[in-house]
Amino acid sequence: MYQGFYHFTEMPFSLTPNTDFFCALAPHNEALKVILSALSMSEGFIKVTGEVGTGKTLLCRKLINHLSDKFVACYLPNPYLTPDELRIAFANELGIDTGKETVPQQGLHSAIENKLLTLKKEGRQAVLIIDEAQSLSWDALEMLRLFSNLETEKSKLLQIVLFGQPELDNNLSNPKVRQIRQRISFSYTLRNMTSAEVDYYIGHRLTTAGGSEQLISKGLRAFIALVTRGTPRLVNIVCHKILLRAYGQGKESANWQHTVNAVFDTDDCKRRLVPRQSIVILSIAVLAVASVLHFYGTPGL
Repeated sequence: MYQGFYHFTEMPFSLTPNTDFFCALAPHNEALKVILSALSMSEGFIKVTGEVGTGKTLLCRKLINHLSDKFVACYLPNPYLTPDELRIAFANELGIDTGKETVPQQGLHSAIENKLLTLKKEGRQAVLIIDEAQSLSWDALEMLRLFSNLETEKSKLLQIVLFGQPELDNNLSNPKVRQIRQRISFSYTLRNMTSAEVDYYIGHRLTTAGGSEQLISKGLRAFIALVTRGTPRLVNIVCHKILLRAYGQGKESANWQHTVNAVFDTDDCKRRLVPRQSIVILSIAVLAVASVLHFYGTPGL
């Protein structure tokens, strides 16, 4: 593998969300600030949506790491839960013993409320963070509404942050969950990265992993931004394939051949190339080769 060849301490473009690689670009930085501001004001529901691969899970984990000791983070990465399973999972995150099978669900709900009251008296606030929230069932959403009813005369006992794909907005537009929709006080939609942000993102990941920023040139990064449309996951996939190809040829840095081959080996990028874009891409590659020949001269002439 190319990790040792390029002197990386870890793989720079792994798809596993790693907060060490968090890149404080505008989309994620703004989202993090919105969430933290909403939490500081003890608002009920907070919603963050974004297309597949825009970095929601990484942002989710960054949020958990960023919370102060005032907050107790309860993280549920798996939303495919029945209402009872959701209640049990939440209780487990709060440190409530759910091992007794004889404990009735209503008793468990009371135990959750008592735990939240205890935390409030200690000056702490529970935050329930749910990833892939677009997959929550209607009944599970109703359970979240019941959780959000837990409050004192002055403030909420629980704050809920939902991370999900755009389908979450579609689900919340249904009249049957209008009470939840009306309780969402802050929303943020993650956008894809701009070309300049992709440039910085790639350089950041290369150097954070201990490698050289020159492994993938700025010209190649602009091309990558075009074909991936700034989707972080696709950028990672393409860059990983580029480095694999460069390593396979023993090259010290990537070139256009490695990059074009990596793009056409990635279906989500290849499908995005309409004929007009393909012509533009070919023109860019030809110009790049012509520039090199002009600079170094053409052998034999």
